[in-house]
Amino acid sequence: MKRNPQRLAALASLALAATLGFSACGSDDDNGGGGGDGGSDAIVFLPKNLGNPYFDASTTGGERAADEFGGSIEEVGPDEPTAELQVPFIDTAAQQGVGALVVSANDPSALCDSLNQARDAGVKVVTFDSDVEADCRDLFVSQADAAGIAKAQVDLIAEQIDGNGEVAILSAAANATNQNEWIALMEEELAANYPDIELVDTVYGDDDDQKSFDQTEALLSQYPDLEGIISPTTVGISAAARYLSESDAKGEVALTGLGTPNQMREYVENGTVEAFALWNPEELGYLAAYTAHALASGEIEGDEGDTFEAGDLGEYTVGADGVVLLGEPYVFDKSNINDFDF
Repeated sequence: MKRNPQRLAALASLALAATLGFSACGSDDDNGGGGGDGGSDAIVFLPKNLGNPYFDASTTGGERAADEFGGSIEEVGPDEPTAELQVPFIDTAAQQGVGALVVSANDPSALCDSLNQARDAGVKVVTFDSDVEADCRDLFVSQADAAGIAKAQVDLIAEQIDGNGEVAILSAAANATNQNEWIALMEEELAANYPDIELVDTVYGDDDDQKSFDQTEALLSQYPDLEGIISPTTVGISAAARYLSESDAKGEVALTGLGTPNQMREYVENGTVEAFALWNPEELGYLAAYTAHALASGEIEGDEGDTFEAGDLGEYTVGADGVVLLGEPYVFDKSNINDFDF
């Protein structure tokens, strides 16, 4: 994959302040919200749930891409991150004949029937952030290599606790595809390279701020010798940081994972969090929109080796299993966090 050499400079200039030009919620009918007016340039973004800053950012990136290639983006989705609640939005978009669906899946298999019915109706299906089974979509836009994401988080927590002690994982939903893949790889990485670190528990905050906050409190109560927490979800890491910043564990229990600079800035600056990682969610949405457009317009078929241009990100190539890879995760700390605004 060729990347624009000015990528980091462009990354630093991106902001979430852009006004969203699409619906912030679905329709009130029984079929859920719908997409635009149909046609190959009409793309529906279906995140895990609405009101999540991470997905707000990715949809902003998708809208920026659509402005460039002359298409339209509509964001629809449930208020709660469940696969069951995503299904009506898929069905409605298919009925409206949109060009493509861009979906972050709450379950790897539960959406498959609806997604395949949409594909049978001529809708191109691109997953991003969290995949479904490969035979249920056309392409998956991956935020980073799963092994690289897992290794980055394990290396960060290991550095912060000097490679020794008890750690726990605060995840999103128990059936979230991406979370579970990362957790399995983190377990392998810990076993292979950090024998003195013990993973004592994995708990789930369901990408709900209050539940994630409460789970953090419960972890510290249950494991008084806990040295660190890894939270591979933007909602979870910010809720955990908020709890730690207000407790006696601030500066004593390390926290890392995946978060956005705007969520985590105050916790880095006040010493609650030393470093964390993420890709740019705006870039992820931007690439997903370009990928969907390339499919819906017939520029690519989605076969391994297909190439397409993704605006200022440059040229991308479809890899094995229909995966388009954004890039490597980026580490944020006190030295660079103020260079970013998303």
